[in-house]
Amino acid sequence: MTDDLTIIPIETPSLGDRSYLVHDGDVAFVVDPQRDIDRVLALLEEHRVRLLDVFETHIHNDYVTGGLALAQHTGAAYHVNGADDVSFDRTPIADGETVAVGDRMKVRAIATPGHTFTHLSYALATTGPTGDEPYAVFTGGSLLFGATGRPDLLGEEHTDALVRHQHASAHKLAEQLPDEAGVFPTHGFGSFCSATQSDATESTIGQEKKSNPVLTQDEETYVRELLDGLGAWPAYYAHMGPANAAGPGAADLSPVSAADADELRRRIEAGEWVVDLRNRTAFAAGHAPGTFNFGLDGGFATYLGWLIDWGTPVTLLGETPEDVAQAQRELVRIGIDRPAAQATGGPQDWTDGELSSFPTATFADLADVRHHREVVVLDVRRADEYDKSAVAGAVNIPIHELPRRVAEVPAGEVWVHCAGGYRASVAASFLDAAGRTPVAVDDSFENAEKVGLHLVSPGDENGSSA
Repeated sequence: MTDDLTIIPIETPSLGDRSYLVHDGDVAFVVDPQRDIDRVLALLEEHRVRLLDVFETHIHNDYVTGGLALAQHTGAAYHVNGADDVSFDRTPIADGETVAVGDRMKVRAIATPGHTFTHLSYALATTGPTGDEPYAVFTGGSLLFGATGRPDLLGEEHTDALVRHQHASAHKLAEQLPDEAGVFPTHGFGSFCSATQSDATESTIGQEKKSNPVLTQDEETYVRELLDGLGAWPAYYAHMGPANAAGPGAADLSPVSAADADELRRRIEAGEWVVDLRNRTAFAAGHAPGTFNFGLDGGFATYLGWLIDWGTPVTLLGETPEDVAQAQRELVRIGIDRPAAQATGGPQDWTDGELSSFPTATFADLADVRHHREVVVLDVRRADEYDKSAVAGAVNIPIHELPRRVAEVPAGEVWVHCAGGYRASVAASFLDAAGRTPVAVDDSFENAEKVGLHLVSPGDENGSSA
């Protein structure tokens, strides 16, 4: 009876999340849909199934949901925990309640607090001649692959209670479900909602019992190690919960108006953000002065949403209309609903003046230049990364703090690095726009020690050598 069920993950790799469409060939349900519901609608049409139910595991902190819009568009029931304080009509659901989706699927809500206080997981069972057969569980931000969701997003005062809830919730799932049940989390594929990251792409309750610290460690060990490992999370998360509780409408992905070079210059002078979507190599080689580089080939929406003062108008510069459309789609997922304007082509089309540029380099180049002259080394990784291992003498200003702290960067030529190159290019673009002289290190931090740079561990009390 289980062979004809289909579970389709809907990946959003730029935010590290998955939604799910589940169907039996006739009817379907969806778990934790993203804002751009056209992806779900296309799958419903492709598989020729009817959507009956939409389930939310929790009020999300890392993206704006498409659940309400999807339910309104299709007529599906929208299941949100009845204990959640929301401003829209929903079908309230609570721990232990079961929803029949057609004749062959049953979805049971299981209270799994930890990521939030009202978090629910949904256990899927198939209905057959011999009764209900457990099949899978959709765990949202509760039990992830080799990890759990973060317990600290609701504020420091709640973190201790939530991390202990998270431990209990994982054990509850492990006790209630058979080892062969599939585990389908929403977070954990690069999302900052995940406490740690795993490379796994699929799992079962049995596999998690063997390998997930929340199920192999006692509560105190799990609590201590998880809390010790938590780093910063994107600032835009603060806006996601309120947006989701208010009931976000459908996304508008229609193109915005085009801006010429004169308008782009006026927007930059007004303090708006004009964002170049090209990759970091192309940007460094030549760009319109005053523009910022958030390439589509990296964590575009995560870092733009993290760094921007919320509400600042954003204009998108892409080589093609398709690039701009992709960026627009990614931004709407985090609640930046409409860009102010857009332009396509290349930097020569985006300014009437001379192009700006800056050099790129490797860690070997940095090691070499330090033998010859004094340069500023700016490390824009998060504090938890810097504390573990850093280039001796480097100044640490995490990328998400840099726009407000550019004036703190010491005078001189600034060699800026991160762990792989993406954040360094973002930072270099801010330094360049501020009139500084950056060199973007486009290299893996793993190479720093190999080329002879002296590394230290600033997080140790004595800042010992790494």
